[in-house]
Amino acid sequence: GPGWTESSPKIGLVGKGVTFDSGGYNIKAGAGSMIEMMKFDMGGAGAVLGSALAVGGIKPTNVEVNFITAACENMINGHGLRPGDVITASNGKTVEVNNTDAEGRLTLCDAIVYAGKEKCDTIVDIATLTGACIVALGMGIGGIYSNSDDLAGDLIGGGAQHGEKLWRMPLEDDYMEHLKSPVADMKNTGIRWGGSITAALYLKEFVPEKTDWAHIDMAGPVWDDKNGGATGFGVATLTQYVRSRSQ
Repeated sequence: GPGWTESSPKIGLVGKGVTFDSGGYNIKAGAGSMIEMMKFDMGGAGAVLGSALAVGGIKPTNVEVNFITAACENMINGHGLRPGDVITASNGKTVEVNNTDAEGRLTLCDAIVYAGKEKCDTIVDIATLTGACIVALGMGIGGIYSNSDDLAGDLIGGGAQHGEKLWRMPLEDDYMEHLKSPVADMKNTGIRWGGSITAALYLKEFVPEKTDWAHIDMAGPVWDDKNGGATGFGVATLTQYVRSRSQ
């Protein structure tokens, strides 16, 4: 923004942009799979792009914001990921893909690494990441994980000003045990229980050292059938946070 210098805050906003999520070879099937709704799996990227529009209009001073989207589809074809594949992330860490329907974190981790390479001192990622977060918090509240109490507080408070509800969730390091792999640095999913927590712990492995980071799981509030569908959840929270860092 205007007045930017090398010492200005540098924020990376990272959004999951899976434009359609079939689940891949772990295909979404059966009642409750919500496959017909999976056009909203780009809701995190939508929030980031929406905040880019808002921030561009507001022009906050003395702050740099990088708007990053991890965009793709998760579909079945001859080149698609297979359960059991081992892939290498952009920072060199290896991942055993034991579930192709946990694809969002595979895209987000590289986007977080990219934000680190851009020397962002604060990274906030936002994603329709897990059904487990919907089970925990319902359709009206997003979960937030963070390695910084101040950052979590700023995002929760900023969202509350605009009616976007966030609830702080625990980064329980002991649960990393569930992501251990015999053939790679980690697996992309753990056991069923605590699935939103292990997803956040997975992402945390790609956050650069000494970087404030928060992960917002917006799988519940991304959509509201009673009020026309997509809600734009996250735009106000992210925009308010950028404004709070403006000097």
